[in-house]
Amino acid sequence: MATFHFDLVSPEKLAFSGEVDQVDVPGVEGDFGVLAGHAPVVAAIRPGILTVTTGGKHEKIIVLGGLAEISEKGLTVLADVATSLVELDRARFAETIAEMEENLKEHEGGELDRAIERLDHFKSIQQQLNSTAMH
Repeated sequence: MATFHFDLVSPEKLAFSGEVDQVDVPGVEGDFGVLAGHAPVVAAIRPGILTVTTGGKHEKIIVLGGLAEISEKGLTVLADVATSLVELDRARFAETIAEMEENLKEHEGGELDRAIERLDHFKSIQQQLNSTAMH
């Protein structure tokens, strides 16, 4: 399988850089997979799990929004936050969701809609983390 260069960058660090076979990205408009030779595109990403496939091995990384740019040079994801599942504190993640639920009553109008949408994304990530496919 042909490979391509992939960089995952967050404000804190360069989370991943290297040649990969495929990257599955949680896009705002829907999830999408990137292979070598993908057409150039820029897409917004939503909070979710990004999967990097190299040599038949899958590495899952939680991203909390950002942008993905596919060009002739490869794929670059600029993530607001990028955390490997190995680094994730699942208890703290659950606490964050509980805090988000508690804080919903402080929002109203369009702000409430955005808060609910973000909470739904976090719950979706948590559901994926708890599924047997993630182990």
